Formats: sequence, structure tokens, C-alpha cells
Amino acid sequence: MPAKDALDVEKQLIFYGAYHSNPYNVAIHILCVPLLVWSALVFLAATSVPQAFPILTYSFNPCFALEFNWALLFASTYNIYYIVLEPVAGLLYVPQMTALLLSATAFARRSDAIKVAAYTHLFSCAMQFVGHGIAEKRAPALSDNVLGAAVLAPFFVHLEILFSLGYNKPLHRTVVKGSKVEIARFRREKTQEQRVTKEALRKK
Repeated sequence: MPAKDALDVEKQLIFYGAYHSNPYNVAIHILCVPLLVWSALVFLAATSVPQAFPILTYSFNPCFALEFNWALLFASTYNIYYIVLEPVAGLLYVPQMTALLLSATAFARRSDAIKVAAYTHLFSCAMQFVGHGIAEKRAPALSDNVLGAAVLAPFFVHLEILFSLGYNKPLHRTVVKGSKVEIARFRREKTQEQRVTKEALRKK
């Protein structure tokens, strides 16, 4: 996807939605994408920071803590992008991202944090491929746009839940319609590729 479309919420969501139309695959993403974000935040929270970083450490309780670290920068950057992309939905995502960040920061202090986060991350990644391979029958969006898919996945899952509650129906209709067009185009191209392959095999 062209860089100029990075702030076009409709094009971003249509791109991602074209890879996530099957309800079982969407359900897997709703469960596993937050786990992927959380485990990534654990990795980042456990990573040492430069001395230039300001010292900020505050524990709300054993399960929630705040530090100025890579996890905080990661979470802030993502959420700022979501707010720019779709202000209301982006702001509604702040509590979820905050909870993921604070819990991951506290969890990263455990001696087994990296091990547990790694297992969580691997499980969640595996489930994504199961959803795409078995339910969606299409490679993940990562295959076409690694950065776009990795950044957009949490927000798309968040919007799927909001859409199911009736949020921004015009945007939802546009995304659904655009995704169907992209899926139809993908299937036509796949059928054409299969024909070309069969023809090539016959000639051999």
C-alpha cells in the first residue's frame, strides 16, 4: 500500500478487511491480537533503555506498573496513529492499550516473563496462521504489507468490536463493500493463475 494512504482510514481498513472476512478468522484475531500486543510489550518492557531516557517508575499494584521505556514509546506511537486515523475510535482504544501496557510492564519484572511472553506470542502467531489457512483460505496480510498489517491489526480488531455495537455505520458499510471488491479481485486473480499453471503443465 502506498505511503500516501497511511492516513486514509477507509483504504487502510479495506486493505486489512480483505484478509479478514471469515467470522472464525475474525474471532481468532479478536482473541489473539491483544495477546500479541501484550507479549510484544513485555519484550519491550524487559529491554534495557539508554541512560538518556528519563527515570520514571510507578507501581499502581502488583499487576500494573508504569515506566518510561520502549514499551511506553511503542504503545504511545501506536495509539497516536490510531487517533489520527480515526479520532473517536482511537480515543476509545486508549483504555485497552493502557491496560495492556501497564500489565505488561509489571509482568516484565518477573523472572519468567520472557519465557511466558514467548510462548504466548508463538501460540497467538500460530493461531493467526490457522485462521488464515483453514478459515480464510488466504495468506495473512503480512504477506503483502508487513508494516501495515502489524500496525493496523490491533486497531482493526478494536473496530470490529465497535462495528458490532453499531459504531460509525457509514464507515462500516464502506469497509465491508470495499473489502468484498478486493476479495472478488483476489479470487479472480487466483483463478487466472490456476488456469495459467494448468496450461503450462499441459504443455509439458
